[in-house]
Amino acid sequence: MSKKNIAIMIAVAILVGVIGFFIGFGVASINNSTPENNVANVNETNEKKEIKEISVMEVTRSIFYAPQYVALSQGYFEEEGLKIDLTTGSGADSVMTAVLSNQVDIGFAGPEASIYVYNQGSTDYPKVFAQLTKRDGSFLVSREKNDDFKWTDVKKSVIIPGRVGGVPNMTLQYALRKNGIDIEKDVTLDTSISFDLMAGAFSAGNADYVALFEPTASATENANAGYIVASIGAETDEVTYTTYFATSSYVEKNSDVIQSFTNAINKGLKWVQNHSAEEIADAISEYFPDTDRDLLIKVVQNYIDIDPWNTNPVVSESGFNLLQTIMEQAGQLDKRANFSDVVDNSFAEKVK
Repeated sequence: MSKKNIAIMIAVAILVGVIGFFIGFGVASINNSTPENNVANVNETNEKKEIKEISVMEVTRSIFYAPQYVALSQGYFEEEGLKIDLTTGSGADSVMTAVLSNQVDIGFAGPEASIYVYNQGSTDYPKVFAQLTKRDGSFLVSREKNDDFKWTDVKKSVIIPGRVGGVPNMTLQYALRKNGIDIEKDVTLDTSISFDLMAGAFSAGNADYVALFEPTASATENANAGYIVASIGAETDEVTYTTYFATSSYVEKNSDVIQSFTNAINKGLKWVQNHSAEEIADAISEYFPDTDRDLLIKVVQNYIDIDPWNTNPVVSESGFNLLQTIMEQAGQLDKRANFSDVVDNSFAEKVK
């Protein structure tokens, strides 16, 4: 018998043996199958629900975004089958760049960035699908202590407001105008300092006032480098301030992910509505390891006092329109974007 025939016979024998093994295994499995075992197998399958990892970039790390950190710490994303890889950018422009270049799946920043990209005529522009905050979360910090602060006190001063075109900068301008301050004549806005360096520049003596988010504002005060004198967010009506967005193509191809993500954010928003400053501080403390508990509680209460968080993730059309008014007054918007083009509320309207 040739080597070729021997090889064929051996291969056939092996194949028959393998087939016989699996037939026997299958019969044994059927014989051992019981209703109880079947139920257990179904439950085990449900418990081992596949977890999908997605990447998210936030505009900065701030207690202002407490509902997001609550959703993370309370396991709401895991409940929805998601694992979040969270990174922190250095402003809305860096977040938008990461989203458009597919470095991250979802961005979290002011919706002005989405409006800018949409107006540029991009075919795969970002879609805003959920809103977390409805007010500016920054506080005006003064170099001098002023327990009776009035907005007219800023006349003839230098203010560090953040980058040109950013929502914090534009909202501060809106608040100043609302209080009778002429942006061109009464104050000097130093926009040369990047977002992450604003507190350091102010502490070094570069201005009379600075707009800072928490916990940086309170940390600056605790270091005797400045004093919180006003909430900028308290000077405006509700505005679409911080939102989640992804490219149109990502939203279309991953609608299940977007829905699950929005469900988790909704749970975080509901949780903060029903818990105290102390409870919120404890829930988010792991995301602020360098902030002591007393300061964390104080900062959370500062935010609760100005009512900054949405009650649900639906994006407000009136708030979106006010944002565009603020952008126009700041000279940063030549053409308004249609709400329905930039915003997709279908996920927020179906939250569980």
